[in-house]
Amino acid sequence: MNQNRKPIDYAKASCETMMRKFAAQDLPPKGHFHYHQGVFLSGVYQTYRLCGDERYFQYIKDWVDSIIDENGEIHTFDKGQLDDIQPGILLYPLLDKTGDQRYQKALDTLLPIIRDFPRNKDGGFWHKEGCPEQMWLDGLYMAGPICAEYAARFRQPEYLELAAKQALLMEEKTRDDKTGLWYHAWDCSHREDWADQETGLSHEFWGRSIGWVPVAILDELDFMEPSHPQYEKLCALVRNLLEAVCRYQSADGRWYQVVDKGGKEGNWLETSCSCLYTAAIVKAVHKGILPEQYLEQAVKGYEAVIHSLAWEGEDLLVGGVCIGTGVGDYRHYCERPTSVNDLHGVGAFLLMCAQMETVM
Repeated sequence: MNQNRKPIDYAKASCETMMRKFAAQDLPPKGHFHYHQGVFLSGVYQTYRLCGDERYFQYIKDWVDSIIDENGEIHTFDKGQLDDIQPGILLYPLLDKTGDQRYQKALDTLLPIIRDFPRNKDGGFWHKEGCPEQMWLDGLYMAGPICAEYAARFRQPEYLELAAKQALLMEEKTRDDKTGLWYHAWDCSHREDWADQETGLSHEFWGRSIGWVPVAILDELDFMEPSHPQYEKLCALVRNLLEAVCRYQSADGRWYQVVDKGGKEGNWLETSCSCLYTAAIVKAVHKGILPEQYLEQAVKGYEAVIHSLAWEGEDLLVGGVCIGTGVGDYRHYCERPTSVNDLHGVGAFLLMCAQMETVM
């Protein structure tokens, strides 16, 4: 690792690499309002906040403007999946900087979709219309932060209550008392092939799905007063989950694709979850949720990710990233292909670098 490079330097190198590879409007899936672009551009935005390079903000704006028309209508998104709501988080900084009411209109379109999204009998959001009765951890990141910020900005507290309820319900349904980790998904109907017939739970702790949880809830806490009735419960949720995650950090410093089975054949060290955990640990320390000594594990995670990177000329290559996946058994997760510089991985990497810049 180049000791002279700071986290922001790696973040900028990663942004530049991706901007050379893709015109904003070509980010995959091209022409579709989707969380792949949303998490990546959220990382670009955090990089912009640190370095002030206006090209980064313009890149975000160019992508959003390629999807949203002159009337604020969002094209090519699926109202039946939370994954296609998440990029709405980018509309807030665009609205602030430009004052363009198209972005407000788009937000006002997205939030009622979340409010009215299908739910199971316990009040939990389905992951998507094609996955009835199922709650996946990923959904907390897709719908929670956008709700919390909307609630705070536009004085609609019901959206903050909704985000808090979903997080606490997910903890109740998926947390494993023995490890403190959360299973990837829960099927309220107990009918899915992957669901335990008695509990409805999936059988494994998938790295990235767990990573979305503290990242999302820490962002929600930015918009929640400490006096809020659910504030301490959400802080405890984050604390307990991250303490559990830290117990499974590998000697290398990264975390495994299946978090609790690091020594088992077929398992492998996965970059995106390692980045998300590291980012969340740092932010949790800053918020006073975790003691400061946890920064040692964050630094270890960050340095291990940095050591895993490769360069191709000026291009920074973020590899070892699991491509998207459904719910499955141990073999299913271990056999998922990996990618280099996909939007999941680079987005998580940028979020990590932004947090690490505050401590290194």
